[in-house]
Amino acid sequence: MLKKIPVDQLRLGMHLQAFCGAWLDHPFWRTRFVLSDPADLALIRDSIVREVWIDAAKGLDIEAGLALPVETVASAAAIPPEAPVVQSKAAFSDELKRASKIVTLGKEAVASMFQEARMGKAIEADAAAPLVEEISNSILRNPGALISLARLRTADDYTFMHSVAVCALMIALARQLGLDEPATRAAGMAGLLHDLGKAMIPLEVLNKPGKLTDEEFTLVKTHPEEGHKLLLAGSGSSDMSQDVCLHHHEKIDGSGYPKGLNGQTISLYAKMGAVCDVYDAITSNRPYKAGWDPAESIKRMAEWQGHFDPVVFQAFVKSLGIYPIGSLVRLESGKLGVVTEQNEQSLLKPRVRVFFSTRSQAYIRPETIDLARSAEKIAGREDAAKWGIKDMDLYWAGDKA
Repeated sequence: MLKKIPVDQLRLGMHLQAFCGAWLDHPFWRTRFVLSDPADLALIRDSIVREVWIDAAKGLDIEAGLALPVETVASAAAIPPEAPVVQSKAAFSDELKRASKIVTLGKEAVASMFQEARMGKAIEADAAAPLVEEISNSILRNPGALISLARLRTADDYTFMHSVAVCALMIALARQLGLDEPATRAAGMAGLLHDLGKAMIPLEVLNKPGKLTDEEFTLVKTHPEEGHKLLLAGSGSSDMSQDVCLHHHEKIDGSGYPKGLNGQTISLYAKMGAVCDVYDAITSNRPYKAGWDPAESIKRMAEWQGHFDPVVFQAFVKSLGIYPIGSLVRLESGKLGVVTEQNEQSLLKPRVRVFFSTRSQAYIRPETIDLARSAEKIAGREDAAKWGIKDMDLYWAGDKA
């Protein structure tokens, strides 16, 4: 029997089944666990959540003499869903504040899942469903905010933040391809779980700052199959998540791994996973190399014949823009700037934060220009190293504060 009770009736030893309220309203990424830590109990009571569901069959019941629970149901499936929140478009700066919290909690969730896998615990994939829903809603409100924030990471965060970023990219791509909302959420979950097998790769290999040896690279290439095994042994993962986990390194010309599938035998979702995985990987700073500029990455990926499905790749470009957020561009006036926001009406007219003049070869006072409302035009991509520009992310990230 599941019971909904006020948080002041919570005590250690109870099995939490669900929180009443939005996922971001409480401090835990997982909602089903036995409450054993006094610090966790204090966090719940200090949050804005006022009621929770407990499972008296898996933990302690309410104490004798206390008021009856607010509500009871026979199974988790019968818990009334929270009233859906109508998602409306949000200003970029407004969505960034919410997206920042989602990204932080998302990284913690993935880190926890990886740690549990390393410890041999069974993976409960569906426990991450609220996280995927929050990411999906953020992309719906403003697609660029969370995707751009996910690029701000340290080398140590890469594995975990990569999973969050690929989740967001998969959701944006799914909507561009016209998938319905259930399929879109499933694609996001597949993106979140696609690299789970890296939990089984030794950390000294996974985080090696130099080039991998042939033996180490062979070991890393086992991660799709290792991840697939973890999902099969656990619970709550969909066929789509298992497919993307196993096949996101396949290529349409048959030269990928682990199965050497081709364009006819790779599923749509694995093709989506391949594009999202590679894009985030090559634009990210790693221990052994700096990430490529987003626009340059799109250009290079377009040149890799036999790697990506053309239809999926074109949809991916449309979902991000020809000049994705974070791209360094040169305007016809000679000013350099970083793309900070896309224009839904024209991929060629994003908002750009200019901060450098190529004519005077000097920094200028930062200014945001909306190319949809300006005579300025993008002349082309630029290489930050060419002009000695460092910490470029500070310019477009600063515009988001």
